[in-house]
Amino acid sequence: MRSSNPVFTRRGFSQGGGYAQFNAAPQTATPHAQPTNPYAQPTNPYAQQQAGAPAYPGVPTAPAGVMTIDSVVSRTALTLGTVIATATVAWVTDLPLGVGIVCALIGFGLALVQSFKRQPSPALILSYAAIEGVFLGTISNYINDYAPGAAMQAVLGTMTVFAAVLFMYKQRIIRVTARFTRFVIAAALAFIGLAMINLIVAMIGGGNGLGLRDGSLGILFGAIGIILGACFLALDFKMVEDGIAYGAPEKESWLAAFGLTLTLVWIYLEFLRLISILQGD
Repeated sequence: MRSSNPVFTRRGFSQGGGYAQFNAAPQTATPHAQPTNPYAQPTNPYAQQQAGAPAYPGVPTAPAGVMTIDSVVSRTALTLGTVIATATVAWVTDLPLGVGIVCALIGFGLALVQSFKRQPSPALILSYAAIEGVFLGTISNYINDYAPGAAMQAVLGTMTVFAAVLFMYKQRIIRVTARFTRFVIAAALAFIGLAMINLIVAMIGGGNGLGLRDGSLGILFGAIGIILGACFLALDFKMVEDGIAYGAPEKESWLAAFGLTLTLVWIYLEFLRLISILQGD
């Protein structure tokens, strides 16, 4: 399975990526092997009995230096914690909206640089998180002045979507297949294309462009944006699962944290805009 997330696709989370070929099937099956659960965690071929450690037959041990769920969770917590910390500072100090817009442009540039780097850079990822947090804090404060409670509602909405998608993914209600991936990519490209056209029309003719940022169309567009963000969360979970299953290097945990942060920021901003529209602002 090839990732649709450009952050993951440029790394080892695809065929021939250099990390045990994550999209290739493990080379342990025999010609007469019975079909197995495609989502089952394969036995780690690198697991070893450490000197002096008790033996637990049948329980694979993750080797040092590989990606684990703990490393992904810790890096994601650190990255999101940085976003929240700088957003809080920007909110409390009431930074002007202009500063937030500048930070948004800088954060976009940092995200592009990391997306095209061959290796994840913790310093670059944390810098992006810090800058993006300032933007989120200023834009949230600005919108909250005109739509009281919008920021908190957007936070709760984002947390709800994350929990719901994680639950449905773990229960296999959502299955990330090749068809699902192609659909999400096509829908995301169409969504971004419409948003860019709307922005260009608004800059040239003034007003709200094609009307995708307010009214009924704005509500529909915002809801579609949240659904797409939820779909990308499922793709991110799949890439994390594959990376852990096939023994990706531990440094790829930073890449997973970066991808999850990008998606959560997207969902939060769509919620923030949708709530402001629903409140008539």
